[in-house]
Amino acid sequence: MSLTITPVHGVPAVQPGDDLAAILVAVLAERGPQPQTGDVLVVCQKVVSKAEGRVVRLDTVVPSDFAHRIAASTRDKDPRVVEVVLRETTRIVRMDRGHLIVETGPGWVCANAGVDESNSLDPETVILLPRDPDSSARRICDAIAAATGARIAAIVTDTFGRPWREGLLDFALGVAGMDALRDHRGEHDLTGRELHHTVIAQADALAAAAGLVMGKGDGIPAAVVRGYRFAPTDGCGRTLIRRREFDLFR
Repeated sequence: MSLTITPVHGVPAVQPGDDLAAILVAVLAERGPQPQTGDVLVVCQKVVSKAEGRVVRLDTVVPSDFAHRIAASTRDKDPRVVEVVLRETTRIVRMDRGHLIVETGPGWVCANAGVDESNSLDPETVILLPRDPDSSARRICDAIAAATGARIAAIVTDTFGRPWREGLLDFALGVAGMDALRDHRGEHDLTGRELHHTVIAQADALAAAAGLVMGKGDGIPAAVVRGYRFAPTDGCGRTLIRRREFDLFR
């Protein structure tokens, strides 16, 4: 197996209310790569959130006393941003030395509930995670199929930190057109031993690979992965969230 990962250039600045799927269809038609059945289109969360209006103006936010106390324990946190994080939080997992690790959305555990100040519409705006990135990915797949006939998979990604490891990595939030996991249980290794626990997070692996060509400051919000073999199916990103009864760390 050999893969190509091609950045999608020429995507205009996305604004709330834009039809992101239609924009991607138009850009791919004009500048390529032309979608082919079996491609995986990886799209960063930020443009999805902008198009879906998942943005908050900080001048509309009144911080709570709790948000002020958290902000006061750090040197650089805006209490208004802390308040937005708290509103997006379903459970605080860990709070220490000014860091907020929380549970948000359908069960993602990440810093600051994924609230992002970088590459926002302006300095007074922050961007939230999409409400349902699986549906966002499905709309992109459907738009590509309607316009070109190509049956592709789509992955909506964000950049998270990782426990026990330095550095950030792109992860899959939303998935459509493929399973997020690739289950090798029941297969056999090179010595003939049956595999009992090997389930690969293929959507995360593809997200991380595509992140290498989607530079954070380069204005490249999407990439096409070609050559990866997967079974077309109606998958979703939520299957990547480990169930609480099997999670020893929260």
